[in-house]
Amino acid sequence: MLTDKFAAALGEAEKIIAGAPHVRTEQDLVEGYDYLAGSIRASLQMAWAYERDFPFFVQSTGPYTKMGLDNPDTLYFHSYLREDAEYVVTGTRGTTRDLSFQILNGDYSPVDVPDSLTAFDDRQIDIADDGSYEIRFGPGKSGPNYFTLGPGSAMLVAREVYSDWSREERGTIRIRRADTTGQAPPPLSRDLLEKRYGVAGKILLSRLNTFLAFPKWFYLNLPVNTLTEPRATPGGLSTQFSSVGHYDLADDQAMVVTVPKSDAPYQGIQLGSMWYISLDYLNHQTSLTADQARVDPDGKIRFVISERDPGVANWLERTGHSRGYIQIRWQQLSRDLTPADGPDFEVVEVDDLASTLPFYDNAKITPGEFADRIAARQAAVARRMLG
Repeated sequence: MLTDKFAAALGEAEKIIAGAPHVRTEQDLVEGYDYLAGSIRASLQMAWAYERDFPFFVQSTGPYTKMGLDNPDTLYFHSYLREDAEYVVTGTRGTTRDLSFQILNGDYSPVDVPDSLTAFDDRQIDIADDGSYEIRFGPGKSGPNYFTLGPGSAMLVAREVYSDWSREERGTIRIRRADTTGQAPPPLSRDLLEKRYGVAGKILLSRLNTFLAFPKWFYLNLPVNTLTEPRATPGGLSTQFSSVGHYDLADDQAMVVTVPKSDAPYQGIQLGSMWYISLDYLNHQTSLTADQARVDPDGKIRFVISERDPGVANWLERTGHSRGYIQIRWQQLSRDLTPADGPDFEVVEVDDLASTLPFYDNAKITPGEFADRIAARQAAVARRMLG
């Protein structure tokens, strides 16, 4: 049958989920099968989007197609390229905090991170007064708003990053190949569809294997319940630094993460599950930006990671995950960060937070106020995912 290769890949994918090394409980496995569903959907989308002559942007990850510790504050888009063709990207700049572009020479694999051939943000392009812009990617040219495609260029990634979910508005973005504009791709054939189903199966297996291996490279070799100093993010995002770690906490424990409020346009923290994907950020406060967080009088933000509700505004909900990943990001930087910009951390008893937090009265929040925060998250995510 035409879908035989894809069906075989589904069987292998289920074995990968069931055999994942971190699975300890039935809940771990249930979440894995949910992650599998999103990965199947995303893999089919990516296979059908593998169109380098008539390209278009697709959303790489979202609330229901998660991968790679996706940032809840970011809209991710990608399109495929040929290194010897010229592409035109047009759009309008929204009011989000960061818009960046990156050219990769391939995709992530279980043994490698793709090289970043070009990476820049909107400060390096000319944007008209009305917010519109046009940038070109191609071989062997240079000039304003023109970026060279180096050997091996295979994918263009665009990221749009929010800090204030309720107020900032996303922009628009479109890609076309310069020499095929106004033409049409050839009609579908059975052979092409069979190939796409086969490619979707390969993407699915690679995706699962890659992001189960990825944390071993950058997280799990670190001491538990700690965070690194700020460092340039692996993968070539030229204006992003990050601090990473992993936690393992009992239900009566809390990890307090203290970090100065940065002058960077974007600063955010998130939690992730052992499947290396974001926790539910739609219905729970599992991430916070500097704009969403409550800042203490000394200019620092103190986040409390715990299962039990500590009654503070900057609670990051574990949502039943006793183990998981932590990542802090800073973006649109104009300078390299130092250890002084990074986090301090300690594990305490939840019952001791009143004496541990130096501005506990400033941190407190009522259950009704916290419910209002969740309602605002739900509305903001729903709004930004449309269009």
